Amino acid sequence: MQPKELISQLQQKNEKAFQRIYEMYAENIFGVIYNIVRDENLSEEVLQDVFVKIWDKADSYSEKKGRFFTWMLNIARNAAIDKTRSAAFKNSKQNQTADYFVDILEEKSNFSSKIDAIGIKKYIDVLEPICKKVIDLLFFKGFTQKEASEELDIPIGTIKTRNRICINKLREVLAV
Repeated sequence: MQPKELISQLQQKNEKAFQRIYEMYAENIFGVIYNIVRDENLSEEVLQDVFVKIWDKADSYSEKKGRFFTWMLNIARNAAIDKTRSAAFKNSKQNQTADYFVDILEEKSNFSSKIDAIGIKKYIDVLEPICKKVIDLLFFKGFTQKEASEELDIPIGTIKTRNRICINKLREVLAV
């Protein structure tokens, strides 16, 4: 079944199409969620929530607005960020062991494995170092623009501009 046909059938609430989409994308979407949430069980929970949203909102997807995979990643990223900002999540992280934080520090420098997990490493590699940093913070680590501004010690207006420039460069690379 062709991707367009699969998406069309999902929009018509075809359960087999939904199951196929889950099989095709769940692992990659889980990787994005896990990179933000940093907890396997919570990532599984968010993944299930994401696919419920995909099922419920499938008719809101439009090919004119972008790729289906990107649409799903945005749902996943937003759901993961919402989870990390919830009071329950913050309370559960208050008493973490030192090992948890060591893992996070090790992962912060492991950008290339994260981007390779969803198959865009070859596209990200051609971007400037600042673009890699901005995309890593905003899209893979779930930082807000304000948090990215503070992390990189760059004014928030510059982060917004950089983000727009970097995404446009990435679009150019993907269009080739």
